[in-house]
Amino acid sequence: MVGILLVSHVQSLADGVKDLAKMIAPAVPIVAVGGLSDGSPGTDVERIYSGLNEVDQGDGVMIFMDLGSAVMSTEMALEFNPNDKHIMQNAPMVEGTIVAASAIQVGSTIEDACDLVESQKNIDKF
Repeated sequence: MVGILLVSHVQSLADGVKDLAKMIAPAVPIVAVGGLSDGSPGTDVERIYSGLNEVDQGDGVMIFMDLGSAVMSTEMALEFNPNDKHIMQNAPMVEGTIVAASAIQVGSTIEDACDLVESQKNIDKF
């Protein structure tokens, strides 16, 4: 099954997005990584790398990030674990995660889930 890795500057934000996604897609493997190892805000390449390895079940990992340095730290973590099936998503973290988790829950491949997330990026909320 495709996994989802959530990367945030604070653990509580990553955990909240995970909790919301799990309500909709309880079978989808999701790992939330936020902040530094001491609990302070920031992003930690080693924690991201560990989270990536934890959530990877062989079918790829969709990675959602909150802000700029989370992107840079995730890119560095991926250098330690290069895999064509680990795909950083250029999408809103909450909405993208929900769309992806819903698609994965019903059996979508990583390619199909990524396409669906991409198609939803510009949808207005109202």
